[in-house]
Amino acid sequence: MKNQKQKTSKKVYQAPKGMHDIFPPLIFYYEKLREICATEGNFYGYKQIELPILENKEVFEKGVGSNTDMIEKEMYVLKTKGGDELALRPEGTAGAARAYIQNGFNSLPQPVKLWYFGPMFRHENPQAGRYRQFWQAGFEYFSAADPAADAELIYFADSLLRNFKLKNIFFEINSIGCNICRPKYIKALKSYYRSRVKNLCSDCKARYKNNPLRLLDCKKESCLVYKKNAPQIVDYLCKNCKTHFQEVLEYLDNFKISYVLNPYLVRGLDYYNRTVFEIALSEKKLETEEDINATLALGGGGRYDYLVKYLGGEDTPALGFALGIDRIVEVLAALKTWEFKDKPDVFIAQIGESAKNVFFELLEKFRKSNIKVSFDLSRNSLKAQLGTADKLGVKVVIILGQQEVLTKTLVLRDMTEGTQEVININKVIEKVKEKLHAL
Repeated sequence: MKNQKQKTSKKVYQAPKGMHDIFPPLIFYYEKLREICATEGNFYGYKQIELPILENKEVFEKGVGSNTDMIEKEMYVLKTKGGDELALRPEGTAGAARAYIQNGFNSLPQPVKLWYFGPMFRHENPQAGRYRQFWQAGFEYFSAADPAADAELIYFADSLLRNFKLKNIFFEINSIGCNICRPKYIKALKSYYRSRVKNLCSDCKARYKNNPLRLLDCKKESCLVYKKNAPQIVDYLCKNCKTHFQEVLEYLDNFKISYVLNPYLVRGLDYYNRTVFEIALSEKKLETEEDINATLALGGGGRYDYLVKYLGGEDTPALGFALGIDRIVEVLAALKTWEFKDKPDVFIAQIGESAKNVFFELLEKFRKSNIKVSFDLSRNSLKAQLGTADKLGVKVVIILGQQEVLTKTLVLRDMTEGTQEVININKVIEKVKEKLHAL
């Protein structure tokens, strides 16, 4: 009919692509990992820092490198009303270095160790354990040049992951030299790829001109075939870099850290130098290159001795690593590593206004006794409240009505057996603990 209003369907809004809600039970894994990071980080001397989610865009362009995929393709950039260009942080290290400079941390007793835990943002194709808004735990170690610091950092990363209850952790490790020896290697690398560049993917053709080291980071089959015979940077290290790397490996051997030398590991960010590493989870013994490629990457890091100076500070040797929390949570949740208690111990059912007036005093007793309770003050119907308690799986219900208020008693109901008893309100905590212990 003409006069009949056409029905319009309501738009159902969803989270942006690659971003997701985190709620129980998974949220408990995030909280548990943050707790472990705080405890272990504090033991190893790391102090927590909360970094802004928005940074000046140049912090990442100068720190991470303008020719990296992260900056060219993945960074979320916005312009403020005042004309400033800000970026949602795609990683934490550059921001931590900026904070080290801005807050005068160089005047503190050195070294300075910082850790953070929070969301990062990259506009890339979502896949298993990788999102456009993703969570990282990062640990940054400023003013430490000795190779023992590299080994200490890796030892700490290994210890942290073991405290996450993860097994079969190993490290891929390499040295990418310094500003003295790396240019010679890049020259050799470009020479090797010169006759092959026409067969590379479009991204690697651009990398050949702008960022040759990133040729070794490509995962496409058409490019991997050439990497196998590419020159290795370890053959081009200067004496100081070679000695530094050898000492790092000796420390790791002494610490009995499981690692694999990967001569083509370069990481994807320009601020790295010398030691670089990635952390992976393996389900079987590593015997072939295919075994290594089949592992699950959990994080990575390395040394970045030039970053603080890039951002306007003094020469400051530094190193650090970050962990992909979302991927780690998925692994731990699949293994059911921890059981988190989300169910209340007791449900308090109240009937009538006089009961509501006593309710909060009763609630405080349970809070002080660390007994988790649930309730629904929006309903007066006992039947409805008992129905809610049953759905929650609560075994003990406290019933508080007008008669109970007058006599200063409560009804304690056992939901499993369907029995109940009248108790003195002053003995409620003692009786509830006895009941919970017996169930």
